[in-house]
Amino acid sequence: MKIVAIENFSADAGFRNASYLKITTDEGIVGWSEYPERTVNGPLTKVIHHFGKQIIGRDPRPVGQISSVLHTTTYHAFGGLNHLAIAAIENALLDIAGKVQGVPVYALFGGPFRTKLDLYWTHLGSYRVFNAPFFASLGLPPIETLDDFKALAREAVSLGFKAVKTNPVTFGAPGEPPRGFNGGWRVEPGDLFVERNPSRRFIRGIVEQLEAIRDGLGEDAGLMIDLAFNQRTEGLLQIARAVEPLNLTWLEVENKDPGALADLRRGTTTPIASLETLFGISEFRPFIEGRSIDVSIIDVNYNGVWQSVRIATLADAYEYNIAPHNPLGDLATLQSAHFSAAIPNFRILEYRWDEAPWIKSFVTHPVEVRDGQLHLSDRPGWGADVDEEALRAYPPKEHRR
Repeated sequence: MKIVAIENFSADAGFRNASYLKITTDEGIVGWSEYPERTVNGPLTKVIHHFGKQIIGRDPRPVGQISSVLHTTTYHAFGGLNHLAIAAIENALLDIAGKVQGVPVYALFGGPFRTKLDLYWTHLGSYRVFNAPFFASLGLPPIETLDDFKALAREAVSLGFKAVKTNPVTFGAPGEPPRGFNGGWRVEPGDLFVERNPSRRFIRGIVEQLEAIRDGLGEDAGLMIDLAFNQRTEGLLQIARAVEPLNLTWLEVENKDPGALADLRRGTTTPIASLETLFGISEFRPFIEGRSIDVSIIDVNYNGVWQSVRIATLADAYEYNIAPHNPLGDLATLQSAHFSAAIPNFRILEYRWDEAPWIKSFVTHPVEVRDGQLHLSDRPGWGADVDEEALRAYPPKEHRR
């Protein structure tokens, strides 16, 4: 069996575009993966084709070997687009490997440990602020007050979600639209976002927002908030201490310094989750060995499922749970779900409930969610292929972040 072709597809997924990689073999077996092609990632598709040329003619089945060989060519430019591209290739090869053996991808790693995965509704309310016109076009209620957060939290509980996660949203004077925060990884018009120091009003707004959501959730469901790169360590510590009475499941942050995260963790009773933007086991190692976090977040679209299982094994040796980062569509969700089923130290899976309804047509077997849990099948590979006709019905749009 040999790889004979590599193709990319993209489609309109609502407030973003969805991107897919297709690897075809000479025996007609096809592997698919979903990957995060966005403005912030630059020309990722071109980088995928750069590495793809290196594997044409190769047997696709030794996935770990191919992934390792491709990574050795990036040692002078480790991480970034190179890592994202190899992850997309690795994930598509795993789909082929599972199909060749007639087993789900999780079985390639000795799984499943579980086939029902607890989910949390991610970006609860905050993405309805960030992308208000799109959600209005779907007829979904807007977020205009704290009571709207409370109502959405009640909806999450009624659907069975085990937890919810949001991002900071600030409210101005009556009649003014709410504003989403800058996560610290993009440039807003007129705002280069360098200082990252929280005002007392910003901290108070976070507390009020979380209090409203907690009121809607009740006491049993988990509650998280994600600040990304929004603050430096000093600001993060102020916020972490301010939200201590709310008993969060975790405060999610990103910081490239393991010592800074360790200082944050030691300085608050609020659990800290992080690491979704790291690449490879070597980058995760100082954070895990340094006891820098409470929950390790791994993105299988950044690292590839095979590489992610290795990272999860390291985390397991230090008694850390894994909560996969999963901000994309159904195929990416299946990739994260198979990873979650293949490891013993799974905590909970991120899931974006309020997506564009038509993206379900992009895969032959959409994700099955019941009572706040994802139910995995035993179909080979990821358990779903991409419907190319469905993608063509929704051509991608330009200027998407």
